[in-house]
Amino acid sequence: MSVAGGRIVPDWLNVSRETLALLEQFAALVEKWNPAINLVSKRSIPEIWERHVLDSAQLFSYIPGLAKHHVDLGSGGGFPGVIVAILARDAMPDLHSTLIEVDRRKATFLSEAARQLALPVTIAVSRIETLPPQSADVITVRALSPMIELCGLVYRHLGVNGIALIAKGAQAEDELAQARPVWSFDVERHPSKSDDGATVLAIRNLRHV
Repeated sequence: MSVAGGRIVPDWLNVSRETLALLEQFAALVEKWNPAINLVSKRSIPEIWERHVLDSAQLFSYIPGLAKHHVDLGSGGGFPGVIVAILARDAMPDLHSTLIEVDRRKATFLSEAARQLALPVTIAVSRIETLPPQSADVITVRALSPMIELCGLVYRHLGVNGIALIAKGAQAEDELAQARPVWSFDVERHPSKSDDGATVLAIRNLRHV
């Protein structure tokens, strides 16, 4: 663990100074825009690095190395979609991100952030359930819907042999149990690196029961 720019940088976040600077720059953009658009909870702004940046960054470590198309569902303020795109710039330059966000004001913010940070992303201003299927190699989701509903959204956009990385809190096991009668899937559970009570679910082979 180290400290850079007043931020705690855990050992698992092994990135270049340039990438770290981009993460800092994006956090500053969120803080700047948040009073007008409410990108994240106002109460969480003082903890934006730990609660949002690091919580999102951990998902990147589970993305398969050969992935080419990343889709982020319900991108909101860019967590985790923009964070993944920042980390991929150096580590996975062939990975293109599509951020799906129905709120036009938030989509405007995402577009401006992508422009300022020179990120290879597409902003899809659409409802997740009406956007044409994306055939994603990897899907990321954070703080969107219960698993039983989320499975349907993921299923629409996940490609064959794709993986969905879903950040969930303490109710993860209950949500998985509720989804099982409707959906079949393989799941790997990874303890969250930023929240002791949370889990990253890696979902594969998703299909209707």
